[in-house]
Amino acid sequence: QVQLVESGGGLVQAGGSLRLSCAASGRIFSAYAMGWFRQAPGKEREFVAAITWNAGRLYYADSAKGRFTISRDIAKNTVNLQMNSLKPEDTAVYYCAAARYTYYSGSSDSSDFRSWGQGTQVTVSS
Repeated sequence: QVQLVESGGGLVQAGGSLRLSCAASGRIFSAYAMGWFRQAPGKEREFVAAITWNAGRLYYADSAKGRFTISRDIAKNTVNLQMNSLKPEDTAVYYCAAARYTYYSGSSDSSDFRSWGQGTQVTVSS
């Protein structure tokens, strides 16, 4: 089982930037794709971005394309989400997650991820 701890959330004005980090421990982190999801109050959890085990492929939700960048540092067991040009609608709790299986082909379905962090709050003011 992978244990995940997110950090880097906070309050930022619209147009600003934040960098979220997720520290992983446990089962072989480097063997699994990692993803970021978010959940706003009253809404379902939604996919934001994902990265394959070797960072060979990156996947983004349409809402994140061109503004967010996902990356991972296998040596440090971390996965990061750089968020630029933030909008009030980006306000949510952001979660990182590890893929359920070693094979990952870009699914945005949260059921394809098994391990979840506790989340970090991102608030974007207008």
